[in-house]
Amino acid sequence: MPPLLAGAVSLAAVLSLPMESRAQSAWPAKPVRVVVPLAPGGGTDTVVRLVGARLAETWGQPLVVENRAGAGQVIGTELVARAAPDGYTLLAITPAHVINPVLLERLPYRWDRDFAPIGNLAATANVLVVHPSLPARTARELIALVRARPGQMHYGSSGIGGASHLAFELFNAMAGLEVVHVPYKGGALAVQDVLAGRISLLMGNMPSILQHVKAGRLRPLAIASARRSALLPGVPTIAESALPGYEATNWNGLVAPAATPGEIVARVNAEVVRVIGEPAMRERLSTAGFDPVGDSAAQFAALLQAEHARWSALIRSRGIRPD
Repeated sequence: MPPLLAGAVSLAAVLSLPMESRAQSAWPAKPVRVVVPLAPGGGTDTVVRLVGARLAETWGQPLVVENRAGAGQVIGTELVARAAPDGYTLLAITPAHVINPVLLERLPYRWDRDFAPIGNLAATANVLVVHPSLPARTARELIALVRARPGQMHYGSSGIGGASHLAFELFNAMAGLEVVHVPYKGGALAVQDVLAGRISLLMGNMPSILQHVKAGRLRPLAIASARRSALLPGVPTIAESALPGYEATNWNGLVAPAATPGEIVARVNAEVVRVIGEPAMRERLSTAGFDPVGDSAAQFAALLQAEHARWSALIRSRGIRPD
């Protein structure tokens, strides 16, 4: 076939493709927005900005982080559920994404129907910490101390139904304890009250408590995740030191509106996995207190289902209700 004719045939073949397929092949042709349904400066916001900066370099398009805090992450989540499913609006999610549907009677979206999982970016270890004046140096000693002082010990959290609240309620349930819950409007306020000695203990996420642990202002008793943390290698897990099977890890993932083309979801996942696999990125995340993950969309979908089932059972068994 003459070259000119072959070129005409190829062009005709491209033009015959559905508009959607051609649009997907050109993605991203404009800035990509990632909605973080939380205030700026938190752990999820940090992870998205670190990974997003590298993705923007890869795509040759800006990645714009938009913080839409409010209503326990519902405002930002609803915004993405109603966004055009074209790959240009994504949502950063935390365990609240699968917990809210159990705590709240009515939501303007379905977590398991209105979103397409992309992947888990990074996890954050919760750490069981106490004020240094408390005479407990292990999780087992803390359990014994609480039993000896019924009703006298208080733990703080970032709010009812938050990750730190449920992590400690799981500890209560497995240890047969009733440490009194004091909810705060944000994890930073709970940390400040433990530092001041106004409450005794909390399950703090690594980025929020690490500097205080290193300075000796908080005493770490145990790590809540399944494995020890490289940031505190000498601190055992709760599972190995006191409660076999215990695990409560925070995670930070990405989802898209449900009807987003599979090709775009797969591309974002592949590039997220590649970026998180870079040694420099892993170092940045680890230094900030996060464990890099970078799993497949299918693995992340399975995690969401498992987390929803697990926390639903705990919420119902403990009778946890929102404010």
